[in-house]
Amino acid sequence: MSAVLQYPPELLFTICEYIYAAGLPPSDYASSLDPLAIGEFGTPSALPHGNLFPSLCLVNHAWYEAAKPWLWHKIEVRLPRSWLALLDEITTDTEDDEKTALVFKESIQAATRAALASAVRTGASSDEDAVRKWKESIMESLTGPDGSIPPELLTPPASRDPSPRRLRPKSQSPARWKIMRTISDAVQNVMDLTEPGVYVPRLHDPRPGRFVRHLDFNHFRTIGMRRSIEDTATSRFVTGGRVEALLKELPNLTAFGATEYMDGALSLPVLNELLLRGSASRGGGRPTRGRGIVMDDPEEEDRERRRDCRDLQAMDLTGCVSAVFVSALTEFVNTHLLQEDEQSSGSDDESQRQRRARARFMQEEPLTFPGLRRLGLRGVKSIQPQILMPFVLAFPSLTHLDLSATRVTPNLLIALGGSSVRLHSLALARCVHLTGSSIRNFLVRAPAAARIRELTLYGDQTFPSPLTTEDLAEIISSAPCFTSGQLTYLDLSSAPVTGELLNDVCKPQPKLRSLGLSYIPDLELNVIAQFLKSKAMDVEVLTLVQTSPDLDWVRAGPGIGAPRGSAQQAMMALHTQIIGPLCTPPYMSTLRSQTVVIPPSPTRLRVIELSVPALAALGAGAGSWRIIRSKGSRGWYVDTASGWVGTGLQRNLPRGHPFRAQMCRLADANGNVNSGVGWHARKMEVLHGCGMMGREDGLYGAVSFAYQG
Repeated sequence: MSAVLQYPPELLFTICEYIYAAGLPPSDYASSLDPLAIGEFGTPSALPHGNLFPSLCLVNHAWYEAAKPWLWHKIEVRLPRSWLALLDEITTDTEDDEKTALVFKESIQAATRAALASAVRTGASSDEDAVRKWKESIMESLTGPDGSIPPELLTPPASRDPSPRRLRPKSQSPARWKIMRTISDAVQNVMDLTEPGVYVPRLHDPRPGRFVRHLDFNHFRTIGMRRSIEDTATSRFVTGGRVEALLKELPNLTAFGATEYMDGALSLPVLNELLLRGSASRGGGRPTRGRGIVMDDPEEEDRERRRDCRDLQAMDLTGCVSAVFVSALTEFVNTHLLQEDEQSSGSDDESQRQRRARARFMQEEPLTFPGLRRLGLRGVKSIQPQILMPFVLAFPSLTHLDLSATRVTPNLLIALGGSSVRLHSLALARCVHLTGSSIRNFLVRAPAAARIRELTLYGDQTFPSPLTTEDLAEIISSAPCFTSGQLTYLDLSSAPVTGELLNDVCKPQPKLRSLGLSYIPDLELNVIAQFLKSKAMDVEVLTLVQTSPDLDWVRAGPGIGAPRGSAQQAMMALHTQIIGPLCTPPYMSTLRSQTVVIPPSPTRLRVIELSVPALAALGAGAGSWRIIRSKGSRGWYVDTASGWVGTGLQRNLPRGHPFRAQMCRLADANGNVNSGVGWHARKMEVLHGCGMMGREDGLYGAVSFAYQG
């Protein structure tokens, strides 16, 4: 253990980084599509860091410092009290310059001791004169022309002269993480001049804000806390001020997720802290002269602080429709992304000058956010098209985009097709303002859609697909995402899919794993079976909600016509035309041979989503096929004896196998499961980059697997 103490902190940190990466869910083609199974057999071996990092923190101080960043790497806000505790742990009192000066003084002393300890190993002196000289050298480096520390922090608090600056309601002192980094850089510079090649450990900020990379409110809710309507309106836990204060302490944040339960806190300052960081703050504005952190312009000070932050890479705003959020986003777009016209005459001259200056700047350099690659706007119905379009186009590096159930228009698709965006995952479900021709032109001709691997054009009886038969034929025959054979997820529910399009026009899809063909009443089961068997053999999940005349036996209403068949006939058709030919290995005789190698099934199909009446007609299922219901109205007919074991898909798992036992427990639960149970997600997972194949729980999981639409 003594040898470990001699290792540099960066080496131990790298070891913990590899441990954390080993516990992430696989994102390659051979990953499982099933819900995470944690039963009596323990935590899956693919998640080693569940209890490992807390144990590493107890080994010694060196391992504690190396493992602590990964404990704070991802924060999921769940309960109001834990949210308040998180604020107390990360945020500080930024209005007290005395505390900031004390932190600075202690940091200088710690840096001096670290530098002196490193110098002693090379034979340097360690007496009081050496300490004084080291401290003077560090202070001299900090007071250079490019220093970012205010001069009043370089002197003891008692010796400062009274200054009107200290009467301000808020302090202008830099954040602690910036003080620590500036001092560490100064110490290393001094060491390089005096003792070249000597390593000096970097200073630590005791607050963990700099470790946080992921922050989401997916599991946050206040239901069940017995709060009155007045308490909900006047004493909210998640407020815009609190979220803004927290974001200011998270310079390395790369993923942020919000929900409808806290969208009232997404004010304009919060959106500024999320988006105007990193390259968005470095690219424009006036050049900083001298110590930019002490300039009087608050906007310039915020820009200076955000320049050292990392760009946000993923943002999920699913279901955010509050008036506060809509107003804030509208103001953000009008302020930073649009050129404002003449305003009302009632505004003051100073505001008019600032708007004209900003408009001139935007004509020269349009504000973009190249760091953000994944954007989820599902269900953001209150944003008007004239606001939604410039907001989406401000992200030129998008790879994942979810615009389902929004007011996206054909003009946005046209502009998106001519941009530098190269999409890998696209969701356009239930977009009522889109036309079939706009979707066809985008998928067939736009370079932004050439690399799509996950595509959902989901529609239902309420909001059917706008595609015509001609549109769909051209998409299937000419769109690069179809002809390349790289699709892994596809949903064409309610589109006019025919047998000719599937079996004659469509190219083989060898990587397709999840296929949605719901709400297509005239598509026959034998046509679907032929397509899966000949062109999409790797499909594991198939949705057939209210699809095919073979599964339609209930009368839709008076005057619709007689029922096409009985429930028993529909279930027999499902087993004889889909499950039997596609999921059962071919028959092999064992009379002439002692050793028989059972050939695999024709396809990998093992999960079929059906409507509620169809699931009720199935009863308890047949053999290993059981009904697993979600927390909402969706349900699936699942082969519980088939699943991914190791790196391959196996069928006929024994009854005692942990995976089969877990699937049977989900079937016995009859819908009393968590929101992450289900297949063929309706929502795109953007925070981790898993797209439509990702798994989510909480409120995001309910949107993905519980709700039918």
